Amino acid sequence: MADDRDKRQTDAYEKMLERVTHAMERAEEEARPRLREALERARKRAVELGELTTEEAQRISDYVRRDVEDAAQYLSRNQEDLAGWFRMDMQLIESWLLDRFASIADRTRLELLKFNANLERAAHWHTGEITGPGELRCESCGKIMRFEKAGHIPPCPKCSHTSFERITRETEDDAE
Repeated sequence: MADDRDKRQTDAYEKMLERVTHAMERAEEEARPRLREALERARKRAVELGELTTEEAQRISDYVRRDVEDAAQYLSRNQEDLAGWFRMDMQLIESWLLDRFASIADRTRLELLKFNANLERAAHWHTGEITGPGELRCESCGKIMRFEKAGHIPPCPKCSHTSFERITRETEDDAE
C-alpha cells in the first residue's frame, strides 16, 4: 500500500514538473512569478484529475519549487550547466527529466538575475519528501545518497538522521 502511494507521489512529482515546464515555455518573461503560477496550476490540475489529494499536491508542489529554485540559484552563482548541480554523469538521468529541469531552472535563473534576487536560504531536504535527481548529504554523519530519478528521501542508511543538504560541485569545492 505504501509502495503504491510512494510510486503515485513520485510519478506526480514528475508529472507536475512536466506541467510546469510546459507553462514556463509559454512564459519566458517573469519566470519566478510564473514559476509560482505554473506550480499552482499544476497542483490544482493534479487534484482535479484525482492524481493526488490537496495536501499531497501542495507538498509535492513545494518539493518541485524547492528543487527548481535551488538549481536556478546554483546556475546563477556558477554560470555552468546543471551537471554540477546534479553532481553525477548526465547520462544517468532520464533525458526528459533533465530537459525539464534545465528549461525551468534556466528561466528561473534568468529571473533571479533580472531582479538581483539573492535567495541565501538554507536549503534542507528531509526524510519523506520527494527530491529530483542528484546527491544529498546527511547533515549528521555526512553519508551521501544518490538519486538518479525523482524519489522519496529515506532516513540516512548510516545513522537514520532525517535532514540532508544537496551536494553540488560548488558545495564540494567549498568543503575543500
